Amino acid sequence: FMETIAALTDPRDRKQFYYHATLFRQIIVWIVRLIFRFLARIEVHGLEHLPADGPVVLACNHLTNFDVFPMQLVLPRPIFFMGKEELFRNPVMDWAFRQLGAFPVYRGERDQWAILHAERVLAHRQVLGIFPEGGRSKGGSLRKGKSGAARLASQTGCPIVPMSIQGTNRIGKSFHRPRVIIQLCPPVYPGHAEPQTALTERMKTTIAGSLPPEMRGVYSA
Repeated sequence: FMETIAALTDPRDRKQFYYHATLFRQIIVWIVRLIFRFLARIEVHGLEHLPADGPVVLACNHLTNFDVFPMQLVLPRPIFFMGKEELFRNPVMDWAFRQLGAFPVYRGERDQWAILHAERVLAHRQVLGIFPEGGRSKGGSLRKGKSGAARLASQTGCPIVPMSIQGTNRIGKSFHRPRVIIQLCPPVYPGHAEPQTALTERMKTTIAGSLPPEMRGVYSA
């Protein structure tokens, strides 16, 4: 109860957050799309698995800080992301990230405000992007998933669309444009009274199945 009260009186509520693709965001996506033509060759498969409307939790493996760009470039819907709080400390970057649909989360603690804001994103029928490993994976191999995506899907009744990404860790490593492959998998729906741990495992196993064996990590078996 006290966590909820604290979240409702959080100083972040004094700032404006957006639940649509702002003009600033549209311009930035257009610019980044031009830049990425020179950085990588992006392939996308399974776009038909992303619902055309309605709330969606988009859960993806996480290789580098570049991941969010090709993910957004290939999708017809805007993605709203949690970002580590440190990125929002500079006033200019704070404004820019909020315009881009990002919102800050304090890592290493149960940030009730961030959870409530994620629920607001889904209540506005938008796509919430989550890296269920909680951070970038060292060496590109999958780690155990955290339960945040499953908890939000269970509470809101929305589907999880598992997504995998390959190749972003090779961007800028040579003069050749690396091949970046993005795969969207069929939606995973929370079962009635299904434990969040079980839903998390189904989601992560689906992501692992769309990756080559050397990237499946703890889900190789």
